[in-house]
Amino acid sequence: MSRALGVDPGERRVGLAISDEDGVIAQPLSTLTRRGDAQVASEIAKLVREREVATVVVGLALRLDGSEGERARRARALVAALRRAVHDGVDVVTQDERLTSVAAERALGEAGVREKQRRREGLTDRVAAALLLQAFLDERRASLASARVRAQGGLQGPAEGDR
Repeated sequence: MSRALGVDPGERRVGLAISDEDGVIAQPLSTLTRRGDAQVASEIAKLVREREVATVVVGLALRLDGSEGERARRARALVAALRRAVHDGVDVVTQDERLTSVAAERALGEAGVREKQRRREGLTDRVAAALLLQAFLDERRASLASARVRAQGGLQGPAEGDR
């Protein structure tokens, strides 16, 4: 596995999270002020180089019915800008991020972080990025484990004498 960077794109701020080197655990990293896709892509590309990131995971804000709206279209535009900005060999992928901001708000509220502090410091954006990145890492790990089982001939049923 390898290091991944989670990106939670918002209208004003972009939350970032990073995984450990093994690509197992996501943690909040920082928040960027958004002034445009090119600026965000440039700042993220710099982080990708500095942190030796192999995969950038951009949150795709789908509607509850799974369709794409304006927020998803803006996320796809950021993905295109990132693909131009990062060097070859870095994957830029999307991850469904429905309700990650709601979950982040709830978790921070339960931890006693005041709403004013969450907004001022961009905490919600960073935690939402960590949630979407963790979902991606968990799915990737499960997919790899499933592929290993299939490559080894799948799960075996009971032996002939056990029936």
